[in-house]
Amino acid sequence: MRELTPDECKAHIEQCESSPMLLDVREPWEYQIVHLENSQLIPMRKVPEIVETLDPHQEIIVVCHHGIRSRQVALFLEHKGFSNVVNLRGGLDAWARHTDTSLPTY
Repeated sequence: MRELTPDECKAHIEQCESSPMLLDVREPWEYQIVHLENSQLIPMRKVPEIVETLDPHQEIIVVCHHGIRSRQVALFLEHKGFSNVVNLRGGLDAWARHTDTSLPTY
């Protein structure tokens, strides 16, 4: 698993030839407050239920509020055989405070 800071992650997404999956593992109420464009909400507790529907070869950037839940999900995905997983270090909180200050925080 790689870990990228919000600035590194933003630059990486902008440079990718094929879009990575942005997997937001927070709760729906958190997602309603703030989320990254084109992110897909799958709360952490539901990931084991849907893991078989995900492409293990696609790059997946896992996102949460502070980077803790997303790191746990990224490790879970690696354990399940996913080879291209990225954790957003610091989560959306760090992204909103340093990379895109127009986004709300909570």
